[in-house]
Amino acid sequence: MSVKLIQDRLDTYNCRSNIEEQHALREITQEVVLAALGRTEFFKDALFQGGTCLRIFYGLNRFSEDLDFILKETDRDFPLQPHLRAVGDELKAYGYDVEIADRSRARMAVRKAFLKDDSLGRVLQLKYVDGSGPARKIRVQLEVDTNPPSGSGMEIKYLDFPFISSVTVQDKPSLFAGQLHALLCREYVKGRDWYDFLWYTSQGVGINYAFLSSALRQQGPWQQQDLQVDWEWCRIHLEDRINSVDWVTARDDVRRFVKASEYPSLDLWSRDLFLSQWGKIEGRPADPGRARPGRGD
Repeated sequence: MSVKLIQDRLDTYNCRSNIEEQHALREITQEVVLAALGRTEFFKDALFQGGTCLRIFYGLNRFSEDLDFILKETDRDFPLQPHLRAVGDELKAYGYDVEIADRSRARMAVRKAFLKDDSLGRVLQLKYVDGSGPARKIRVQLEVDTNPPSGSGMEIKYLDFPFISSVTVQDKPSLFAGQLHALLCREYVKGRDWYDFLWYTSQGVGINYAFLSSALRQQGPWQQQDLQVDWEWCRIHLEDRINSVDWVTARDDVRRFVKASEYPSLDLWSRDLFLSQWGKIEGRPADPGRARPGRGD
């Protein structure tokens, strides 16, 4: 019956290609993992963030690979293993034969675990896999930052699959601030960062400058500097970044994470487009990023 629930969920995606079916299976697995974590004490300590958070809870169109979390407060001794065991038990109940590899090391700031399943594809009715070939592999990476920047806002969101559960997430201004940190500090071009930037600017999302300032002081070329980060500071440095991006490389990175109907929009990616989008938020008041009260606070 539990496997049927996964099959029914997969059918709702109406996948039209092999890659869409792979993304759908991963996303379904991500939701089961989040629901499992919601049944533990995990979200009393942690916030969900990143592209998968945007996809599942805020309506981002692109698919995403990883599950990224930050703790509400620094805790280098945060125990990840009990939560991973709960995730493994929940996945097993839905027909997975999952292997969970905890790649964390003692006192490591970012804890990492990898979830892998090679068996579920054998029992699901997949449209784009030859039944005589190898089973579809499902892989999800989970990361928890145990030494997070300060100043994040948060809110409670709810999942209704595979059962009703609550997830504590970063609010949109804090997510946007984290995205700007990645755009300004990542040492390579990641098109998914820029795709998400377009989403934030088109949605009229403000920026949690307190969280961005803390992140910049913690990691990147401005590490440990006493910064006064505001719109003008972001404009100067983001324009420099936009002017340096190879937009062909950027859109090629994101292409496999969106449906074919979005390809014409990717072809419009250019310096002028992104400068224009940044201009849309000029003068928008900064969001203070205050934590919103919720369960577990």
